[in-house]
Amino acid sequence: MRVRVATTALGITAALLALPACSTDTTAAKHQTASSARTGKPAALSSAALESRLLDRSDLGSGYLPKPERPAQHDDVTVTGCPALSGLGGDAATGGTFTFPHKAKTAFTYGGSSSEISEELYSGSASKLSDGIGRIFDAMTGCPTYQVVSGGAPIDVASQKLPAPRELGDEQWSQLLTFSSGGRSTVVKQTAIRRGSLLLIVAGSPTLVDLHLDKAIAKATATG
Repeated sequence: MRVRVATTALGITAALLALPACSTDTTAAKHQTASSARTGKPAALSSAALESRLLDRSDLGSGYLPKPERPAQHDDVTVTGCPALSGLGGDAATGGTFTFPHKAKTAFTYGGSSSEISEELYSGSASKLSDGIGRIFDAMTGCPTYQVVSGGAPIDVASQKLPAPRELGDEQWSQLLTFSSGGRSTVVKQTAIRRGSLLLIVAGSPTLVDLHLDKAIAKATATG
């Protein structure tokens, strides 16, 4: 349950950031790059380019192991006690039916324990990234408590808005989420940083998020 509820929180965010399917036609790609150059706006990075900007084990240090990706879940999901969030729909709560043409993600466990850290990168127009991530953080932090029911299992969620480091990007969002189910609780910190046409989301154990956020944004936005 611990892994799944954390994934649910990230899935809601991912769903709002879904961009229209992109063409693999190289002419279209060249046109997009030329258009971006004319307007002065940075072109969206491909998923492959984003993949190379994710943190890896050499960046994190010893004790970290890649977390295997779980098969997609298709359980019915409902949200109660938070109208803004429930209005996004059950599919949005898991992100299971959405595609992300410009995205990359990775996740690690630490020290053989339940401590985890995940990183997601998205690239697109600054306005779409800003609007999407802003909507989800506003919805989640606007409801101090709510409940998510996934596959018949109720999960109580408490959210708390946190200050985010303003020096790391153009826009910042951060929250602390406490998931409770079956007498067990898990605390997840989720911080998002947008810099230009790039959006970084780091989530997981609060200590690990704080420890690796700076290096994650540095690697994600490196130009060399």
